[in-house]
Formats: sequence, C-alpha cells, structure tokens
Amino acid sequence: MNAEKFTRQPITAIHPLTANLFSFRTERDAAFRFQAGQFARLGVQKADGSLVWRAYSMVSAPHDEFLEFFSIVVPNGEFTGELSRLRLGDHLLIDKQAFGFLTLNRFADGEDLWLLATGTGLAPFLSILQDFEVWQRFNRIVLVYSVREAAELAYQPMIADLARRDYLAEYASKLRYIPIITREHHSGTLHQRIPVLLKSGELEQAAGFALSAEQSRLMLCGNPKMVEDCRAVLKERGMRLALTRKPGQIAVENYW
Repeated sequence: MNAEKFTRQPITAIHPLTANLFSFRTERDAAFRFQAGQFARLGVQKADGSLVWRAYSMVSAPHDEFLEFFSIVVPNGEFTGELSRLRLGDHLLIDKQAFGFLTLNRFADGEDLWLLATGTGLAPFLSILQDFEVWQRFNRIVLVYSVREAAELAYQPMIADLARRDYLAEYASKLRYIPIITREHHSGTLHQRIPVLLKSGELEQAAGFALSAEQSRLMLCGNPKMVEDCRAVLKERGMRLALTRKPGQIAVENYW
C-alpha cells in the first residue's frame, strides 16, 4: 500500500477483557470521516519490515475525536499477534478512507431494526447506537449479542449507559437488549445460537414483538456461519439482502 494512503496514529488506550479479547483506542486524523457501521483498514509492521492489513469496524461514533476498535487475539495470527504486542504510544497504520456498507442507508424504510452480533461483530452496532440517526429513524431497536461465555460479554457499561446520554435519553425506551451465552447458563440471558432462536421464535418472544418482512430490517455481523444460517432462516420468511438497486430487509458485513 502506498504510504500516502494511510496515517500513523498512536495508541492511547488498551483495555483487556479476557485473555483473548481487548479493545483499544487511537488518535483520529482530523481528515478521517466515516459513517456509523463502517470499518477501517488497520496496518501493523512485522519484525521483517513487511506490513499486514486487516479490516476493523469502528466502535466509536462518527462524532468522537478518537477511534476505538474491538479485537480478538487469534492464536498464531499474523495480524492480531503483532497487534496484541503493541503498547500505549505505539503507532498503528490507518487507511485514510473508511469502507463498508453495514450502514443505515442500506434501508430506505422500516419500523424496527434488529442488530444481530456474535463476538467482536458487536463493534459496528455500538457505533450505530451512539449515532443519533438510528434513534430517529426506527421506532424499535433490538440489539442481540451472542458469546460463548459470560466473561466475553463486552461493553456492557456502554450499552447500559446509552439510555443516560443526554442526546438519547428521550429515545431510550426504543432499545431492547438481548444477551446470549451459548456455553454457560446465566439468568437473564438466552442460551442457544442466534439462528436457532430465530427459527424457533424465541428471539422474537424475548424482544416482545414479531419480525415481519414489511416492517423489520436486520443487520448481521459476526461469525460467518451465524450470518449464513440467519440468512437462510430469514429467506424462508420472505426476507432478502438489501442491494443498491433492489430494496431488501437484510444487511451484512463481508470483511471476515
């Protein structure tokens, strides 16, 4: 990649969640612009001097002065192995352009919005939920977040705090949060995979209302198998991918 296409930004915060999950912040170049739900291309330099690039959705909102990301450490991973060794003050390379189509402009209409995430796929939905547009456009918002173990439930304080933000307080009643833990049993959570809960109707029961092709819009981000299986279930209910020239009910992120 040509050096003119990226900036070098220092890491300003690192927050470990588990042995394999952490979030981090960098400074934000004044010229960097993105829509909530988009991702950045991040680069690290290996010991041999070569560069490795990966796509990471922004957790931070478009109006924040920093960039925040949520990462898993892949064992022996070429990128995350290098990333996990970085410390405060070290620099990341960030492409000057934002990418991705997991944004609200994928949908021209809709009454309720379902955000279905596994693992670090939560990141773009946090950016969307911190932006004002989603609260104005949709009457009901359902955030579904699935992890294997309770310790992996990230950003719980941020999710709980959304209702207390001054600019969102009057809209707080629109949000329904449904956490899922698939390998442990905890009260207040569901325990099966998202596609299974979709097919059985249990997810709609937890949300308190039904999905419909006419009113519901869905965003999927996370494990590719989850995305594939959810799309299959939703297809049976008459829902299809939203394309530029062909309106639909589903938007997915494909950088995995």
